[in-house]
Amino acid sequence: MKALLIIDMQVGLFKAETPRFDATGVIVRINKLSNMLRSNRDQIIFIQHDGNKDDSLEPGTADWEILPDLDRDTNDLYIRKTVCDSFFETELNKILKSLKISKVIITGCATDFCVDSTVRSAASKNYEVVVVKDGHTTADRPNIDAQTVIHHHNWIWENLIVPKRKIEVITSGQLIRELNNGLTTTK
Repeated sequence: MKALLIIDMQVGLFKAETPRFDATGVIVRINKLSNMLRSNRDQIIFIQHDGNKDDSLEPGTADWEILPDLDRDTNDLYIRKTVCDSFFETELNKILKSLKISKVIITGCATDFCVDSTVRSAASKNYEVVVVKDGHTTADRPNIDAQTVIHHHNWIWENLIVPKRKIEVITSGQLIRELNNGLTTTK
C-alpha cells in the first residue's frame, strides 16, 4: 500500500503576495494523482502546518485551510505539524506503520522547506520515497528563483545517499503511467 502526502497546500501560502511557481499545474497534477491512488485504495494524507496568530497559518482560520481546488474524500487523513518535518512530533509515522504503508509519494509546498524536510525524514525512516518532480512548488527566494529551487532539489533528492534505497524522483505523468501499468516500482 502507498500513501500520497500532500504537504502544506494551504490557502495562506498561496496568496498574491507569495506567488508559487506553477501553482495551478501543481494542483491539477496532485488532483490527478490523488484520484488515481484513491481508486487503487491507497491512502491520501494531507499535512497542515499549524502556525500562530502572528502568521497566515493560525489553526482554524481561513488561511490555514487546505486549498479548495484540491480534491478531497472522506477517507483522506489529516496530520497537523508545527515544524518543517511532517514526521516530527506528529502521528504520521505511527499511522503509516498501522496501515502497513511502505511507500510514500510526496507532493506539496514549499519545496525547500517542508517538502525537503519530509523527503529526508521519510528516507531516514526507511520508507520507499517517491518525489513527484512536478508535484511540488515554492516561491522565489531572495537570491534564487522558484523554478531553480525546484530543479535543484529534484537533483539533490535523486543523488542523496540514503539508508536502504535511492529516492525516486519522477514526473506525475511517469508515475501515472507506472500506476496504470501496475509496474512493481510503485507497488
